[in-house]
Amino acid sequence: MITITEKAAVKVKQLLEAEGATDMALRVAVRPGGCSGFSYEMFFDGDVGADDETLTFGGVRVVVDQASSQLLVGASLEYSDGLQDAGFKINNPSASRTCGCGSSFS
Repeated sequence: MITITEKAAVKVKQLLEAEGATDMALRVAVRPGGCSGFSYEMFFDGDVGADDETLTFGGVRVVVDQASSQLLVGASLEYSDGLQDAGFKINNPSASRTCGCGSSFS
């Protein structure tokens, strides 16, 4: 399953607090589509299923469905706040090809 860097966990926690949604989890999913075949999806979710995989990083619950989990083995969610490439990025060593958009892979 995906891991989350400390910096990413801190940012997610800040976003949850700003939304007043500290009881929600960050859902990371892989969906068919995008330029290269699959695309990443992230959103706050209060509906955690019994078959979802759940881990906690820095006080942030991360939820991944079983199908997505298989495509995220060894992946990590990172956060950068620099002048260029600021934001969240998934580093997935299992991806054989990625797209220039940064959110699509195969």
